[in-house]
Amino acid sequence: ILLQAVRLWVIASLRSRWTTRVIVQPGAAPIVRGPYRWLRHPNYAVVALEIAVVPLALGLPLFALVFSLANAALLATRIRVENRALTWAAQRAGA
Repeated sequence: ILLQAVRLWVIASLRSRWTTRVIVQPGAAPIVRGPYRWLRHPNYAVVALEIAVVPLALGLPLFALVFSLANAALLATRIRVENRALTWAAQRAGA
């Protein structure tokens, strides 16, 4: 329940900019309110914790480990793509 509350906080902080796709608005300032004051990608932290916590709560530590490792690999790529897009948008804003 706590993780879902944090997820709602993330979505509320992003407002209309929340999406599952990597979309940036050139010239738009990065979000720095809500959990974004402390973490650059708070929704990914929520997802990572969910992937570990749910199987552990069900007594499935091997599932927690395997899916956490798979998620870490996916997030490494996703965060790299997202950071590149944010850098590109910031550079376009300054041009």
